[in-house]
Amino acid sequence: MARILEPKCRQCRREGEKLYLKGERCYTSKCAIVKRNYAPGVHGVKGKPRLTEFGTQLREKQKAKRTYRLLETQFRNYYETAIKKPGNTGELMLRMIESRLDNVVYRAGFGSSRDLARQLVSHGHFLVNGTPVNIASFQTKAGDVITVKQNKKGEAYWENLLKITDQQRGEIPSWLQVDRKGYQITVTQLPSMEIIQSPINMTLIVEFYSR
Repeated sequence: MARILEPKCRQCRREGEKLYLKGERCYTSKCAIVKRNYAPGVHGVKGKPRLTEFGTQLREKQKAKRTYRLLETQFRNYYETAIKKPGNTGELMLRMIESRLDNVVYRAGFGSSRDLARQLVSHGHFLVNGTPVNIASFQTKAGDVITVKQNKKGEAYWENLLKITDQQRGEIPSWLQVDRKGYQITVTQLPSMEIIQSPINMTLIVEFYSR
């Protein structure tokens, strides 16, 4: 499986904001954005360059890819699929990305980062509607019920998960219903742009790909 190998903190510094790629570390004073809030490189602190229209669109695309841990081919495929459907292309694209199984696991607070959530999925920790699924890009639908396999619940990771407070876990989006003690996630509806409230400007990304 292809992976993004660039150091995570470097990616956040390149985008100039927290992408929350390292889980709990991102909420502490050790976060690179707190310690070195400037672009990476050998020249140290420099002023931010003035971006062209193309540069602004490119940076937004790169931020989205890094946030959701997607490679270029994967990300563009979501655009190609969304553009063929009726409706707002940016919203359809974001909905498909948010509906990925690894993202649902992350949003439900079962993984402190999307990388960890993807690892849990690929290692076969979950059932979707009673069927084992180990594909991170699996598209969940409204009404899907995601549960942890019975033989995995005794592992230390899942036992420690119950000790994590609501503040540490973060806010669970309204389109998901989570039963922590039962290790169960229910997708109550497909996410919309208003519900997701993403800081990513999907319009810029659509404009980038439609050039």
